[in-house]
Amino acid sequence: MRRLPIYFLIDVSESMVGTPVSRVQDGMRTIIQSLRVDPYALETVFVSIIAFAGKAVSLSPLTELYKFYPPELPIGGGTSLGAGLECLMRDIDLSVHKTTAETKGDWKPIIFLFTDGNPTDSYGTAFRKWNDRYRRHCNLVAVSIGDNVNTAILGEITENVLLLKDTDEESFSKFFKWVTASIKTSSMSVSEQSSDELKLAPTSGISLEKADIIHPTKVDENFAVLHGRCQTTGQDYLVKYAKRLESLGVEGLERFSALSFRLVGAYPVNGAKYASLSTDGLKKINTTELIGSPTCPCCGNQLGVVVCDCGNIFCVGENNRNRCPWCGMEGELGTIAPGGMDITRGIG
Repeated sequence: MRRLPIYFLIDVSESMVGTPVSRVQDGMRTIIQSLRVDPYALETVFVSIIAFAGKAVSLSPLTELYKFYPPELPIGGGTSLGAGLECLMRDIDLSVHKTTAETKGDWKPIIFLFTDGNPTDSYGTAFRKWNDRYRRHCNLVAVSIGDNVNTAILGEITENVLLLKDTDEESFSKFFKWVTASIKTSSMSVSEQSSDELKLAPTSGISLEKADIIHPTKVDENFAVLHGRCQTTGQDYLVKYAKRLESLGVEGLERFSALSFRLVGAYPVNGAKYASLSTDGLKKINTTELIGSPTCPCCGNQLGVVVCDCGNIFCVGENNRNRCPWCGMEGELGTIAPGGMDITRGIG
């Protein structure tokens, strides 16, 4: 039987923490549930999920549709698209059946790449390898979640670059229905032996459009993510801030804006999985740029962003004396100087 391999190459970097990764997780479940009632998909489709942050990992091997269950998506630090592409190419070499003189191999793999940021690794070697050896034999659809992605970079590895402009719940729901419809159309095509070229569903009524890969949207760093650890439970968590540009409110300076990062939320993460998917490249941000402090998402302590002298973030409750879960230092809570202090943030 000739199989139709479907790969999902998913960005699980820090900026995806919270609502975005939850919606992708829910979307993957919706896709699989819908495909399982389609006879053409059941006959041909095999599914694999590869996640990438600072590093990449195959979360599930290429699996027959009726046996496939979407794994939990982890979170890591960094956006190493090159590493994700390398992981994908290794799996294609290992898992996709090639055509020989005696037998027909699998149909062209279809890859859906979901990302909300720009690569933080040196991706050039992986891009060249992909374009030289794999691009002609695969169908890659790259989807920018939000408008923070430099679509020209994605245009270096595929002509199918799409922009999901709105990221509310309804837009995500329609988007994943579109992905499902595209897979169904392609599986019908190969089942009828008509073509193994990509058959994307119409995008009418969806906040999805062809991205401009020649004149991409100007890209800014739109999120600042802090890595914290709960003093009570020892569990790790991420605190996510979104960039805001606001008027200075000063006459004569109407054209100028003040930059700050406002709190989005705090989310528990698996510390071991997060570390295994993260790179060491870290940036600094001053505490004066951060507006809002969450409660600890692990134990409910009222102060979720307290900075130890070791430079790490932890939570503090009502006790006067506290112990940093990172370095073990003990002491009483003090105040930060008016000029703030530089603390470590993830690279997104």
